[in-house]
Amino acid sequence: MENEKTENEKTENEKTDFGKIGIGTKENVALKPAFVKIISYKIAMQKNRDNKEVGEKVALICKHPEKDEVIEISSVSYRKGKEIKTSGIWFNLDDDNLINKQSALACFLINLNAINLDQLIGMDIATELDEKNYLCFKAY
Repeated sequence: MENEKTENEKTENEKTDFGKIGIGTKENVALKPAFVKIISYKIAMQKNRDNKEVGEKVALICKHPEKDEVIEISSVSYRKGKEIKTSGIWFNLDDDNLINKQSALACFLINLNAINLDQLIGMDIATELDEKNYLCFKAY
C-alpha cells in the first residue's frame, strides 16, 4: 500500500498514458495565402543544432483572416536580380548600424515603401506559400 499513489500524486504522464496514443488520420489544416495585418514584431537570436548563436531573426506577428489567434511569419519571398528567392527575415546591420541594403529584410521594407519595422505595424501584407507549404510574405 505504501507504493500506491493517490490520483493527485500521479505525474501527468501517468494520468494520460501517452505511450498508448496512436496515429491520427486528419490532415493538418494549412492557412491559405491571404492578406495579413501586422500587429507587432519581435527579433530573437537564433541558434543552430549545436546551440551556437547564428543571428537575429525578425518574426512579424500577424492577424490572418482564417484564424482567431495571431500567427508569426519570419520569411519572405522577394526579387533578387532576375530570381525570386525565399529567405528568413534576418536582422543584419551594416557598418553604420543600419539594415543591410542587400538583405531580405531591406528588400521587404523597400517593396512596402517602409523605412523601418515600426512602419509595418497596421499594414495589410500579401502572403504566399513557400516550397515547404509555410506562409511567407510576398514582396515582389
